Amino acid sequence: MSESSFKGFPPRVEVTPLPNVFFSDMLLAVDSLLELKTVMQIFFLLSRRRGYPRFTRFSELSSNAVIERELHKMKGDPDIVLRDALQSAVRHGILLHIPINVDGKSDDAYFINNQAEKNTIDKIQSGSLKIPSVEIRFREEPAGEQPRDIYSLYEHNIGMLTPILAEELQEAEHRYPPEWIQDAFREALRANVRNWKYIHGILKRWEREGKKDGKPVGDTQKERDPDKYIGGKYGHMVRR
Repeated sequence: MSESSFKGFPPRVEVTPLPNVFFSDMLLAVDSLLELKTVMQIFFLLSRRRGYPRFTRFSELSSNAVIERELHKMKGDPDIVLRDALQSAVRHGILLHIPINVDGKSDDAYFINNQAEKNTIDKIQSGSLKIPSVEIRFREEPAGEQPRDIYSLYEHNIGMLTPILAEELQEAEHRYPPEWIQDAFREALRANVRNWKYIHGILKRWEREGKKDGKPVGDTQKERDPDKYIGGKYGHMVRR
């Protein structure tokens, strides 16, 4: 037996509770060992966290000994690799994510995906729940960068994407020009309003009244490939 081998469980060891679906539905959903180890570490960390709300930050996970060891085995920038694993867990519905600033420094908060944490995020985003030294962060695209697809814009700036919402975003993706969508997100960020209903309202207003640049909406549905995302990473969330 090598020195790094597990020596067995000691008597009266502490346990970390995991829901039964962790061993069935969740294990079927994960794509990689890094995603699995990261999610398990999050359950472990949050089970020992006191106070409210309970979430873990990217900065905490990137310095976690177990996750760091797994990252050292992989190619590429460790932060990018870890972010990809976390984003995969968000897409699979295991985690919830919101971008935040902590004492003025950018970070990301991750919650276990259950109804209680969804309610917590709603309170944080509405401003009814304040966390000392923490504020919601929205990331605008650097000047000159090409517009993202609407799904990435939503996940990047707001964080939680559900199958029902993905279908609404798909409809908007087909209906409005990409620059309108990006501008609507930016207007919502400036107004500090954190929901799709507000963003969609901006787009509908521009369609009805015209945008400041005077460009009509046009028939963007004809210009777009309706199957663009069916086979991609959002294919399981959208329909034809």
